[in-house]
Amino acid sequence: MKILVVEDEAKIADFVRKGLEEQGFTVDLATNGTDGFECASARQYDAVVLDIMLPGRDGLSILRGLRNAKNAVPIVLLTARSALDERIEGLNLGADDYLTKPFYVEELIARLHAVTRRRSGERLTILESGDLRVNLITREVRRRDAMIDLTAREFELLEYLMRSPGRIYTRTQIIEHVWGYDFDPSTNLVDVHIRRLRKKLNEHAPEDIIETVRGVGYRIRKPSP
Repeated sequence: MKILVVEDEAKIADFVRKGLEEQGFTVDLATNGTDGFECASARQYDAVVLDIMLPGRDGLSILRGLRNAKNAVPIVLLTARSALDERIEGLNLGADDYLTKPFYVEELIARLHAVTRRRSGERLTILESGDLRVNLITREVRRRDAMIDLTAREFELLEYLMRSPGRIYTRTQIIEHVWGYDFDPSTNLVDVHIRRLRKKLNEHAPEDIIETVRGVGYRIRKPSP
C-alpha cells in the first residue's frame, strides 16, 4: 500500500516511516499541513496518517478540505491523549480511525489494514482463535457455541487481546489501550479484569485460552496446528 504520513515531529515521522517501510509499505512524508494537503489532494494514496497538530494547515482543516472535495481516502488521525474533543470532531468530519500518542507501529499497521478493508467492502467483523469467536458488530462472544455474557470493559479487553493471538501484551499496553490512561504500577486493575474474563471464557471449555506470561503480561493462545 502507498501511505501518506503527515507529521511534523521528526522522531515520530521517522519512526512511522521506517516501521511502515519495513512491512512493505511505500511511504510519502509531509512535515507540515500545507504540503500534506497538497500531496493528499494531488496524488493517489491507499491511506493517510494525519497528525492533528501541524504547522501551517492543521489536521482537522486538512480532513475537512479533503472530505469537502469528495476525497474518500482512508484517514487515521494521530492525536494527543487528552484531545478527546478533537478526536470526536475528527470522526464527525469523516476520519476513519485515530491513534493516541504514544502508540505502537504494529497497531498503526493493523488499523491501516482495517480502514482499507472497510473502504474496499471487506470489513473485519469476526475475530476467532480456536473455539473462541467474537463478533465486533453484534458484540456476541461464543466459545464452543455457548454464548458468553461480558461487560463492556471485558469485551473491550477481549477484543484488544484477540486482535493479535499469540502476541504478548504488557499490563501497561493493556491499561493504556483499554482504559485510556497512564499506567499506575501499583494497581491490579488489569489482573482483576483478566481473572474475571478468564473465568467466564473457561466456563464452557477446560482449556485456558488466556495465557499469563510471568513477569511480562498476557496473550491469547494461538490454536494448535
